[in-house]
Amino acid sequence: MRQYELVERVTKYDPDADEDLLNRAYVYAMKAHGNQRRASGEAYFNHPLEVAAILTEMKLDSATIAAALLHDTVEDTAATHQEIEEKFGPDIAALVDGLTKIAKLDLVTKEAAQAENLRKLLLAMSRDVRVLLVKLADRLHNMRTLEYVKPEKRVRIAQETMDIYAPLAGRMGMQAVRDELEDIAFKVLNPDANKIILARLEKLHAESGGILKSIEQELTQKLAENGIKAEVHGREKRPYSIFRKMERKLLSLGQLSDIFGFRVIVGTVDQCYRALGIVHRTYRAVPGRFKDYISTPKQNDYRSIHTTVIGPHHMRVEMQIRTRLMHEIAERGVAAHAIYKDAPDAKEALDGFKSPAAESNAYRWLRHLVEMLQEGESPREFLEHTKLELFHDQVFCFTPKGKLIALPKGATPIDFAYAVHTSVGDSCVGAKVNGSHAPLVTELQNGDEVEIIRSDAQTPPAAWEGLAVTGKARAAIRRATRAAARKQFAGLGREIVEKMLAKLGKSYAEKEVAAAMPRLGHKNIDDALAAVGRGELSAIDVMKAMGLTIDDTKLKELRRKAPARKADAEELSVPVRGVSRTVALKIAPETGAVPGERIVGILMPGEGITIYPIFAKALEQFDNQPERWVDLAWDTGAEEQRFPARIKVSILNEVGSLAQVTQAISDLSGNIDALQMVAREGARDFFDLDITLEVHDLKHLNEIMASLRGKTAVSDVSRTTG
Repeated sequence: MRQYELVERVTKYDPDADEDLLNRAYVYAMKAHGNQRRASGEAYFNHPLEVAAILTEMKLDSATIAAALLHDTVEDTAATHQEIEEKFGPDIAALVDGLTKIAKLDLVTKEAAQAENLRKLLLAMSRDVRVLLVKLADRLHNMRTLEYVKPEKRVRIAQETMDIYAPLAGRMGMQAVRDELEDIAFKVLNPDANKIILARLEKLHAESGGILKSIEQELTQKLAENGIKAEVHGREKRPYSIFRKMERKLLSLGQLSDIFGFRVIVGTVDQCYRALGIVHRTYRAVPGRFKDYISTPKQNDYRSIHTTVIGPHHMRVEMQIRTRLMHEIAERGVAAHAIYKDAPDAKEALDGFKSPAAESNAYRWLRHLVEMLQEGESPREFLEHTKLELFHDQVFCFTPKGKLIALPKGATPIDFAYAVHTSVGDSCVGAKVNGSHAPLVTELQNGDEVEIIRSDAQTPPAAWEGLAVTGKARAAIRRATRAAARKQFAGLGREIVEKMLAKLGKSYAEKEVAAAMPRLGHKNIDDALAAVGRGELSAIDVMKAMGLTIDDTKLKELRRKAPARKADAEELSVPVRGVSRTVALKIAPETGAVPGERIVGILMPGEGITIYPIFAKALEQFDNQPERWVDLAWDTGAEEQRFPARIKVSILNEVGSLAQVTQAISDLSGNIDALQMVAREGARDFFDLDITLEVHDLKHLNEIMASLRGKTAVSDVSRTTG
C-alpha cells in the first residue's frame, strides 16, 4: 500500500484526520526499518503497514494508525522512545511504549515470565484501549502470514493465539477478529479436523445453497410486508466454532443440525422484537433455544436476540436479530464505540456510554482484571485467574433487589457472593437460590435469584478455592486463608512470647516488643509474632532483641522447664501442605490420620499443630475456637511412608479369632503398632479389639478393613472416632 492510499483510507471515514501525522509516521517507519526482511522475504515495513490497514477497517483515529506504523520501531530498529516522543508527541509515544513493553509476550516461557508479560499487556490496555487494538491487529497480520514461519514456531504462535489473543478479542467484543484468529490457529493446531469440517461445510453449502437464498428472500419479503426494512444474511458457522460445539456437546459432525444461521439487521430496538414475532409466525420455533441479549447484554456489550427455528426441508437454523449499531459492536467491540457514540440512536444501542470504550462493560471487565493483578499474591495466580476469566461463557443471576450479576458458566453461590463484594464472600455461610436453601456447590443457571446468608464470625475455608470458578473469588479466598493463618500463628506466637517473659519474671508489653521489631527484620509486631508461632523465629531471639540478657545457666534452666517434645525430624516428617515445614506437627493418637482422607490441624499453644481426620469427635471441643483451626492437605510423594490409623474390631470369643485378625493384617502388609482387647459388657461371646495400625494411605487401610470384615470370626470393623 502506497503512502497516499493509506491516507485516503483514513480520510474516507474521517475527513478531519491529521494527514501530516500519517505522512510523517509512514516515512519515519519506512526509513527506520530500512532493508529489514520478514520470514516470507518481503520488506519488514509491509508488516506495520498491513497492521495500519487492518485498523483502518475498524475506522480508528489518526493517532492509532500512526502508532501502528511505528509499533515495532523501538523494538526492532535504532529508534528510541525519546525520539518518538519528540517527533510525534507524548500520546503516540505512550502507545508505542505500551506495545514495545509487551512485544515479547511468549506463553511458552516459564510461567512466572508469562504472567509478568501478561500483566504488562493488561496494564498498558487499561491505560489506553488503543494499545489492545493495535496489538490484536499486529497478531492478526502475523497469523495471516504464519505459513512462512518454521513449523515448531508456527505451532507455538498458534497455541499462544488460541490461549490468550483470541479469547481476549472475544472478551472485548471484537468477534470478527476472534473468529479469524481462532480459525487460522485451529488450522495449524488440528489440521485434520479442520480439513474434515471444511469438506463437510462445502458439501452442505452445495446441497443447501438454494435453500439459504430462498430463506433470505422470504424473510426479507415478510418483514417488508409488515413495514420493516431489514437486511437478511445467511451464513455458515466457522470451522473452529463447529469443532468447539462438537467437543462441548459430545456430538459427531453428522449430528450437528444448526450449522447455518441468519442475521436479521433492522433499524431500531422496537423493530427487533417485531421481527422476532414475524420470524416465529413464519417458522416453527425450537423450544428452549431463545436468548434475549438486548434486555440482558453480555459482559462484552454484545446485544442481539437469538432464536432457533425449523426452516424449509426441516433444517434447523439460528436467527440473530439486531440493529445496525448492535451489529457493529458485535463485530468490532470496543473499536466501534468511538465511531458510533454520536449516532442518532446510540443512546438506545450503546446504553448511553459517555465516552468511547471507557464506560463499556468490556472495559469494566478489563479494569476488574487490572484490580485483580494489583491485589494478587503472585504472577502465577494472576495468570491462572486471567485464563479462567477469558475462557468461560456466562450466566446472568440477580440479587434479591434485582441487581444483575454476570458470572462464568459453572459458577456457584460462592462466586456470586464475591462478585457482589469481597466482604460478602468472606462472610458467606449459606445461600438461597430462587427462595430455597441451596448448597454452596450449586451450579447457578441463567435467571436465578441468589440471596447470600452472612455471618460476621465466618472465615472462608481454604476448601472453597476448589469450589470457586472465578479468579476474583479464588484470589479472595486465598487472601482470607492466609490472613486467618497469619492471625492464628500471631496469636500462638504472642502466647509463646508471654510465657517466655513470664519465666523471666517480666510481663508482656506490646510497646516493648514492637520496639524490637527492626532488630528482628520484621515490619510489624504481627509479622514477628506469626514467625514465632510458625517456629521460624525463636522466643529467645525475641528476648535478646528486647535487650533481655539470658546467660547460659538461665538458658539451660528454661530448656529444662520446656515441655518434652518429639525430635524435630520426627515432627516434620508428616507430609502435609497448608503450614510452614518448620512447625511442629503430630497426628492425633486417639484417631490417627492417613493420606487420602480430609484432615484439619488444631493449634496447640506451645506444642505446634495436631492433625485430626475431619470425623474426629475431639474436634467438637474446638467448635467455639475457630482461630485455632488450620486447613491442611496431604502432600504427595510419601508412598513408602506409613501412617497411624486407629480401628475397632469386634470378634467372636472363640479359639483362633485373634489369629484371623492378625493374619489378615499381615497378609496385606499392615503393621500393628498397638492392640488392646476389651471384653464387652453383657456380651461374653464378643470382644472388642482397639488396634492402631500403620498403613500407607486410605486405600491401604480400606483394603485391610474389607479383608477383616470377610473373616468368619469378625462381626464388625470401624474407624475409631476418638
